[in-house]
Amino acid sequence: MAEPVTDIPVSDYPRVTGPDAATDPALGQLLAQLQARHHGAICATLLYGSCLRSGDIYDGLLDLYLVCDDYRAAYRSTLLATANWLLPPNVFYAESTLGGRTLRSKVTVISLADFRRGCSRAWFESYIWGRFAQPTLILHSRDAPTRRQVENCLLQAVRTLLLNTLPVLPQEGDVTSLWEQALALSYSTELRTERTGRATQLARSAAEFYAAVTTHHAPSLGLGFTVYHSGVQLRYRSQVASARRLATKLAWTVRRGQGKLLSVTRLVKALFTFEGGLDYIAWKLERHS
Repeated sequence: MAEPVTDIPVSDYPRVTGPDAATDPALGQLLAQLQARHHGAICATLLYGSCLRSGDIYDGLLDLYLVCDDYRAAYRSTLLATANWLLPPNVFYAESTLGGRTLRSKVTVISLADFRRGCSRAWFESYIWGRFAQPTLILHSRDAPTRRQVENCLLQAVRTLLLNTLPVLPQEGDVTSLWEQALALSYSTELRTERTGRATQLARSAAEFYAAVTTHHAPSLGLGFTVYHSGVQLRYRSQVASARRLATKLAWTVRRGQGKLLSVTRLVKALFTFEGGLDYIAWKLERHS
């Protein structure tokens, strides 16, 4: 008999383990360089993506998000501040060498206000909430209240993705399959092509995380959504009206067109704003040769 889940308290963002700037001098040096580059305006630094999943921050590019107080404070350049405000975020390349080892990163800058909005349903495009519904490590936060704000944004990103995908997913299934399909929908809006099975790999590599955040949000999602244990699987049920399903399918059709258009626009913007391009190209050539 299915047993309803009522006893998995998740009052805070689930623990995500990963590198620590206090114990990795090269990472600490890189974060200090980035803080100096942006004039002390970075209130939180987030790590997500492949290096977090693998645990090896020296293999590939670190995906870092720098959350700043505001764009004017983060830049001395009016062009960069305006570009970041008009079409967030801005993306840069940064590296740090210490002890003969080089730490390389793709650095993305966004204001706390835009990050909060980008994780919420106020942001139609899935660019932010699709990314940060995935496990994310807070490498640095200015203080405890800032950390709590960022954790709330990350939890909100999960909620936004679930609300925007559940109406077009099967009305019953296991939670891991739910996330495989939800992440695939988000990736379908991007210009880049992910290899087949990518969403499945992501969902399965952090199954405990997705089970925790889904359980956390289940009571407040509506849509007749419930989660329950059935044998070794955590499963879900939902009840979504046909009109809601149709509207959500149309929304994803629009997102796919919008997302690809904005991806091209961001690439054009990067021609004028991307810093460290020559270093990045040199590293890519070295890595692929």
